[in-house]
Amino acid sequence: MEAIDPFVFYFAIFVLAIFVGYYVVWSVTPALHTPLMAVTNAISSVIIVGALIAAGAQAGEAGGSPGWVAKGAGALATGLAAVNIFGGFLVTQRMLAMYKKKDRAR
Repeated sequence: MEAIDPFVFYFAIFVLAIFVGYYVVWSVTPALHTPLMAVTNAISSVIIVGALIAAGAQAGEAGGSPGWVAKGAGALATGLAAVNIFGGFLVTQRMLAMYKKKDRAR
């Protein structure tokens, strides 16, 4: 019996994750959207920690790729995660403002 190519295995998991994510996101009620955005921001904060570790990687460890590849990928991931975090907080703040009672001038 032949072994399955790891790429095919990982690609199948990726496609299944896309379908699961699609159905999970579209089945969320609007009332839960804001708390979920806050959790997503927290996950992006964890991603930034990993990106900073990658950006600070030493060159030539364990015969791997050159250090500039890891530093560049880490810097790019840090920038994109930062945009995601700050944008998510702005969107969450605007959504919470929608639920506040407005003062009526008499």
